[in-house]
Amino acid sequence: METPRERWIGQDAGPVVRPYAVTRGRTRPRGIVIDLVTILVATGRPAEQFSLSREQRRLLELCRRPSTPADLASEIDLPFRVVQILLEDLFQYGLIEETAPAEQPDRPDPRILMRVLDELRRL
Repeated sequence: METPRERWIGQDAGPVVRPYAVTRGRTRPRGIVIDLVTILVATGRPAEQFSLSREQRRLLELCRRPSTPADLASEIDLPFRVVQILLEDLFQYGLIEETAPAEQPDRPDPRILMRVLDELRRL
């Protein structure tokens, strides 16, 4: 009797793992919603007391430098929604936090940008 074989997509791809398996069955965030451009950084709290997945440990490691969820999803090659759910867990454990972007005085006024966008739409 043969043992069942794992399903492989390609030689280098490895076995197929469904995204909901990585998030423990969740498909949507439960609490806070972390958007694409939120700047996150690790708090430095010890993570040993939490049962973190391999992906969460990798995200925590990457958050040692301020990073956005979009960059993190690209870095670990997972769908954004999966990364969003994993980051939410890390946030609730107090292992990462949101940082305020530095004020940049040379940034254009958002009202002016909205007016430009409105005028472009009228063209």
